[in-house]
Amino acid sequence: MTPDIDCFPSRISGAPPGYSPAVSRYSHAGGVVARTVGGEREYLLVEARRHRGEWVLPKGHIEKGETPEAAARREVEEEAGVRAEAVSRAGESEYAVDGQTVRIIFFLMRYQGEAGRQEDRARTWRRYEDALRLLRFDDSRRVLTQAHALRL
Repeated sequence: MTPDIDCFPSRISGAPPGYSPAVSRYSHAGGVVARTVGGEREYLLVEARRHRGEWVLPKGHIEKGETPEAAARREVEEEAGVRAEAVSRAGESEYAVDGQTVRIIFFLMRYQGEAGRQEDRARTWRRYEDALRLLRFDDSRRVLTQAHALRL
């Protein structure tokens, strides 16, 4: 069973009307990291850990005492070597692994620069249409589409 955690700070835009920080149901957090190049957004994808050659959004487990926003920042830095700032909530995803439900909250994140890479995983920056084609999971494509509609 996943411990309850605070969902995300109220300063993050995109919180639902009437939102107040409360107990959350999320076990994982991730980032849809975007940067603007030549007037167009590019999105960061990382190679899947268990399926080399397949692309996913960076995400990982929320540690005890960590907010989902902080977990998303940490995971983006660990998996891709990138510093990014959460701009707004981008979407959610849910699936089961070994009988346990994994619930992920994703944030649209603004690229802030390079950081030291901690994991040996390939990464790529792709424009929206290319990123959609490369992403392995339908839920990831849905989250990317939702993030793409948000203001960066």
